[in-house]
Amino acid sequence: MSPSAQRIDVHQHIVPAFYRDELARAGIADAGGRPLPDWSAASALRLMDLLGTTTSIVSVSTPGAGFLAEPADAADLARRLNDHCAALATHHAGRFGFFATLPMPDSDASAAEAARALDDLRADGVTLLANSRGTYLGADGQDALWQTLDDRGAVVFVHPAELPAPPVDGIPPFAADFLLDTTRAAYLLVRNGVPRRFPKVRFILSHGGGFVPYSSHRMALTIANDTARSPLDVLDDFRSFYFDTALSSSPAALPTLLAFARPGHVLFGSDWPFAPTPAGQYFASGLDDNLARDALDAVNRANAEALFPRLAATFPAPPPGPPGSVRLRRAAQRTAARLVFKLVQPSTE
Repeated sequence: MSPSAQRIDVHQHIVPAFYRDELARAGIADAGGRPLPDWSAASALRLMDLLGTTTSIVSVSTPGAGFLAEPADAADLARRLNDHCAALATHHAGRFGFFATLPMPDSDASAAEAARALDDLRADGVTLLANSRGTYLGADGQDALWQTLDDRGAVVFVHPAELPAPPVDGIPPFAADFLLDTTRAAYLLVRNGVPRRFPKVRFILSHGGGFVPYSSHRMALTIANDTARSPLDVLDDFRSFYFDTALSSSPAALPTLLAFARPGHVLFGSDWPFAPTPAGQYFASGLDDNLARDALDAVNRANAEALFPRLAATFPAPPPGPPGSVRLRRAAQRTAARLVFKLVQPSTE
């Protein structure tokens, strides 16, 4: 991993102290079966410097604000989270942007908060969980939200949540269920025509789109059979999505993603801090070692600049260089991460 990679990370999370406290009061100590990680702006910047990331667009992971049963409480928490993110982006100009949290499944309140966050706080887009308390994106009754986002040409970062069913013993939700959750949301969005009816909304599917690239043709034929649409049109709708590489740039997954996605639609993501630093290094090495320079530059930065033009117009100045001992330690960490990545790949013999 080059420290000068100048990556834009579209999948990085924050866990502010007041949000952790709200979760604790509700008896929530983990997200997707993974304990809530420690977070601070300083630790985020250290991770970014290690991976060669200049700017991260941060978001709140599952359960968002929708775990609060009272709609007014969920809306208030979403506002507080978005104000916090806006202040973070202002205080660390050029290093952070943010996707606004919305109080789903209340689509009307979510439309109002989306308008405030995008118009007043200058959010880079919004985060929507694939399902909120069992209601999936693309379900009936969400048109007010889609219209608000379409009017603004907004970017929607789709992040998985726990499935609306009990987890299977021995399978933590983040390991497998999250991929299905994203795929379900993508399926329903396409099945119900949301990308076609609201074409100015740009969707980013996290974690390489879940199972979407791998199962796209199977899903397209099913939707075509149900709706009498052309399978090619359905596939085109699936290919309209953007995809991030968080935990998905392995030699098995990356070629499938690149073969399916439209040119310019694959973006760098780390999933830090829920994916710990070694995991971020491992999958970043997967990009560095398996992509040609032009393709790597596109995934690292150029594709995100096209989606978020402000990042191309306000390229951040490089931070001051760390002391020599820190540079040596980071170089050793990068070398070790690349070696581990190569060692654990399956043999072709």
